Amino acid sequence: MSKIAITLTVNGEETKVETEPREHLADLLRGKLLLTGTHIGCEHGVCGACTVEVDGVPARSCITHAGVCDGAAVRTIEGFGDDEIMAALREAFAREHALQCGYCTPGMLVTSRDIVLRLPDADEARVREELAGNLCRCTGYRGIVRAVLSVLAERRKA
Repeated sequence: MSKIAITLTVNGEETKVETEPREHLADLLRGKLLLTGTHIGCEHGVCGACTVEVDGVPARSCITHAGVCDGAAVRTIEGFGDDEIMAALREAFAREHALQCGYCTPGMLVTSRDIVLRLPDADEARVREELAGNLCRCTGYRGIVRAVLSVLAERRKA
């Protein structure tokens, strides 16, 4: 199969790269761009470990072909360094013991940020429903849900 040239804006920087049309975005991010914060778990879009933002929307990078991302803005966990919501979530995850092995954490944080932005009035049931597509084998979700709810509560007060 012949390679194609695509242009992406990754974490705010325009990047031109050659890729196979069907190469998965996760493989491109990890292998070619060395952004290893994007984890690959199931490779079927089920576990959520590979979740990144594509044009501001969470996407499973293990089932997203890199070729269809030509012209897109992609943000990986490495691209949220100065994001205030992500900073609040990272602090809340630590405070609420929402981390153990850390494998699911990047995708969980990207999804949690989307919940905070999109659903400011979400209750526990809704947070759990929204997180259902991100699997964690270690924490049991209690700390993760408490962390997201605490950030939501802080933002409501502000």
